[in-house]
Amino acid sequence: MEQKTKQWIALIVLLLAIAAGTGIMLWQNNQQGNVPAKTGPQAKQLWTCSMHPFIVRDKPGNCPVCGMQLINKPDTAPVPGAGAGNDARQPVMTGHITLSPTQRVMANVATAEAAEEPLDKEINAAGIVQYDQSRQAKVTAWVAGRLDRLFLGTAGSTVTRGMAVAEIYSPDLYTAQQEYLLALRSREQLKGSSFQSIAENGELLVSSARQRLRLLGVNEGQIARLGKTGKASVNLAVFTPYSGVVIEKMVQQGQYVNAGDALFSIADLSKVWVEAEVYENDFASVHKGLPVNITSRAYPSKTFNGKVSLVYPVLDPKTRTVRVRVELMNPDLLLKPEMFVNTTIRVPLKPAIVVPVTALIDTGRRQVLWVESSPGMFEPRNVEVGQRTKDKVQILSGIRSGEKVVVSGAYLIDSESQLRGTATGEMSPNMPGMKQ
Repeated sequence: MEQKTKQWIALIVLLLAIAAGTGIMLWQNNQQGNVPAKTGPQAKQLWTCSMHPFIVRDKPGNCPVCGMQLINKPDTAPVPGAGAGNDARQPVMTGHITLSPTQRVMANVATAEAAEEPLDKEINAAGIVQYDQSRQAKVTAWVAGRLDRLFLGTAGSTVTRGMAVAEIYSPDLYTAQQEYLLALRSREQLKGSSFQSIAENGELLVSSARQRLRLLGVNEGQIARLGKTGKASVNLAVFTPYSGVVIEKMVQQGQYVNAGDALFSIADLSKVWVEAEVYENDFASVHKGLPVNITSRAYPSKTFNGKVSLVYPVLDPKTRTVRVRVELMNPDLLLKPEMFVNTTIRVPLKPAIVVPVTALIDTGRRQVLWVESSPGMFEPRNVEVGQRTKDKVQILSGIRSGEKVVVSGAYLIDSESQLRGTATGEMSPNMPGMKQ
């Protein structure tokens, strides 16, 4: 009996020991589960330049490139509650940039309102000054004979309309003058005839002789003077039909010429042409009457104004250009034939939203404007761009008239956006202003 009692006591003690051991193990495991997980090694605070994000330093200072004060690199900010198995440094993603008044002044940020206004498309083309072909003339010999006198010595001489430039000795002219004088005397004699037909024949003789003189180049003044003096001359004066400049002299004094031979070439340079070469992707917009601004290296501070008078109907297969003729006045004769000039053809466009060209950021894949959505807060907008000029660009979609766009400091804001992980090259397709 006593032996059985001892066995039961030993069994109870063993069970108690096992229970105690199990309890201790459970308590230890519970305590281990409540110990906070160790975080990874604390990331080092970094500093960077808003203008040059590739500059990264481990302490504050100034940018070695531009001298601007370095700023806290946002993508190294700790994320509260990150565990040991997670990355404790996550980039801060946002679509807006907020600037304080001080930051705005330091970054030289300026804005302007997008406005709807007309814009002229500018087509630039190289050109060459040419003679106005409608103001060119050749002074020719009306009769065959010898050039007894030349009143113009060289090319480049200035002449006025009706000015005598040469005298031609011509026996044919002398004979024609004698016939005219004889016809005048015959008419006087036949006036008193009682036969009307005979009197009319006298008038016909005079009319025929006068017409022959005209065909020989004798003008009405010379014919009237011949009839008044009654003396024929063996020399015929040759007159210029236009005022202008002698651009070529073809004869010498004493030279024999035939009827129709050219003596001089004259051009009126008070009005000239400019032949501009317009590329085939632009010429479809050009038409007669468009205004044209013309500049030259010879007169860098002066602008000449003309109008398109003709778009040639053929394209040069070698240069892939179409010639455009521009007419313009040249009262001071500053533009010389064969001068090279630069032409700007202005093509009026329909009114559209226009912003300064400095506001546009072109990433290569898209065009972006930074819009001040509220005071001090800026957001990027993808836009569709139309025509451009030197200082303005047409916006077809993406912003509304009256919205303020950044025209100065846009690249600084864009650099800050890149540092925060919302660079213009990483925009969400659902960003306001972007077409789906």
